[in-house]
Amino acid sequence: MNKRQFYVSFLILSSIFIFSQCFRQSSIKDNTDIRGEQFAGSSSCISCHKQVYDTYASTGHFNTSAPATAKTVKGSFAPDHNTFSYTNGSHVIMESRDSGLFQVEYKGSALQAAHRFDIVMGSGRKAQSFLSWKDGKYYQLPLSYFVPVHSWANSPGFPPAYPKFDRIIPGTCFGCHSAAVGIRDVQMEGMRLSEEFEKNQLVYGIDCERCHGPAADHVVFHTSHPAEKNAMHITRIGGLKNQQRLDMCALCHSGLGTPQKSAFDYRPGDALSDYFFPDYTRPVRAAEVDVHGKQYQLFTASKCFVKSNNMNCSSCHNPHRNERDQLELLSRRCMNCHQQENHTFCKLKDANAAKLAANCIDCHMPVSPSGKITLLTDGQASPTPDSMRTHLITVYPEATRKILSRFR
Repeated sequence: MNKRQFYVSFLILSSIFIFSQCFRQSSIKDNTDIRGEQFAGSSSCISCHKQVYDTYASTGHFNTSAPATAKTVKGSFAPDHNTFSYTNGSHVIMESRDSGLFQVEYKGSALQAAHRFDIVMGSGRKAQSFLSWKDGKYYQLPLSYFVPVHSWANSPGFPPAYPKFDRIIPGTCFGCHSAAVGIRDVQMEGMRLSEEFEKNQLVYGIDCERCHGPAADHVVFHTSHPAEKNAMHITRIGGLKNQQRLDMCALCHSGLGTPQKSAFDYRPGDALSDYFFPDYTRPVRAAEVDVHGKQYQLFTASKCFVKSNNMNCSSCHNPHRNERDQLELLSRRCMNCHQQENHTFCKLKDANAAKLAANCIDCHMPVSPSGKITLLTDGQASPTPDSMRTHLITVYPEATRKILSRFR
């Protein structure tokens, strides 16, 4: 079997497995949660965990998808700020109508088609993209909103010459941008998986039970036993092995692998290898891995991780709080290992220790442009790459020079 046949076989097997695992009737009438009676819904967590819930509600995970409204869509619908022009003479205008928000295609002054904003994908810190539902399918709209330049932009991978409204979004995309999606039907069409979705039937964002597991029994027990302080009938994250804790994050932060099971079937403690087929493509150096989407591969290639016995994502990140731009706070977590007295502190002599300790991040995890995710704003000749902070923790001489120049 040659390499091409090998990968085709894997894709066929993947589709078969996804079909068998993902097929679900979502017209559940007796439960408020579309996932079934074993799920309690995040609102049930508030009575006992209000402080944690309130802080989590400000995180990117919680806000990674939302119903499209004037409040959740960040882009402007005001004249002179709501138009994108294509090289074929078409233009798309973002319009707010009585019936909702729309991306409307015109050729000259002639209206061609109007497509509704139904779902917002992305927390809006970097960018937002938008989905429109039609006849059981979700389609990505051609224009996204690029937050760093405060502009509508051609969605990543879309043609710059004309507006494309027919890109179908599969359930695997919802697997990392929602806690559940209502799937009406799944069929195999040749070698392609065809899904039909219930309109706007989502558990938006990454909710509590997506990471902590189904909580209905937990809620029932602790409602009846309020004095019990041990968490019962729910996975205790602190009791998981280190690799299990890493796998929880890697499910969505290790790139697009070939799935063998639906991400929605994942429960804390499961092995990541049970959800994706092994990647037999040519290995690349960690420095060549794109910063977008493969944080797990970058992080686990870092010397910090390799030399540690129990380092994982939550060694640096508190998943219940929005700490993304708090570089001094994150740097203090570096100091848990990199202290002056044990000779693992920064070796630079050109700046005082206090200033170095306040910002390890910009030197050792600099913001880097993505080669995979680029957005073309109106009037630009070439797209602008999205930028993310690399999770390959190492020495970056150019970034270090920039930091040192601030101290002079």
